[in-house]
Amino acid sequence: MCTGKCSKCIGITLFPLAACAIVSNILLYFPNGRVLQLSEITDLVWFFHGILGAGILVILPAFMMLGAGGAGCCANRCGRPWAGAESSMLLSVVLAVLGFAGGAYCAVISSLGLIGGPLCDTGDGEYLYPFRNDTLEDNYLFNQTTWSICKEPENIILWNIVLFSILLAIGVIEAILCFIQVISGLTGFICGTCMRKRK
Repeated sequence: MCTGKCSKCIGITLFPLAACAIVSNILLYFPNGRVLQLSEITDLVWFFHGILGAGILVILPAFMMLGAGGAGCCANRCGRPWAGAESSMLLSVVLAVLGFAGGAYCAVISSLGLIGGPLCDTGDGEYLYPFRNDTLEDNYLFNQTTWSICKEPENIILWNIVLFSILLAIGVIEAILCFIQVISGLTGFICGTCMRKRK
């Protein structure tokens, strides 16, 4: 596949993924549709891993990839005429690395959110993390009977598991796509340079 077409396909794919990541991260602030006090929201949500990491840091390279894919194949290492083809392709690679970092960041924070569990009220009116000290073998993810520990917000454990899992999957997919774009962009840069030297 031409590197330009590859860039365009990846760019188009990244937009809905980034939008889903932003929405999922926002929903983590409103467990079960409830508005909570700031001190009652799970701490890892404040890392903005879906909004910033898998969202904004991925949308930027996605725009560049669409531009880099507009002119077609390898020898046409597209880009804006005033920027120069080489600088455009290198900028695409740099932004793809940024997108990879954003996706990886989202995946790491989401993993920690899944392992550590949510902040919840265990029945005495005090919000705490009842699963933070669990070992991997005794983790609440594999023992659904322990979910009844959290009384408020209602269904907070399921809410966190679903949304953190979605963000984890999105982060991994985005990181893979951006890594592919890095390889594709470098290939396009080298290919275009070689074609020019031959001429």
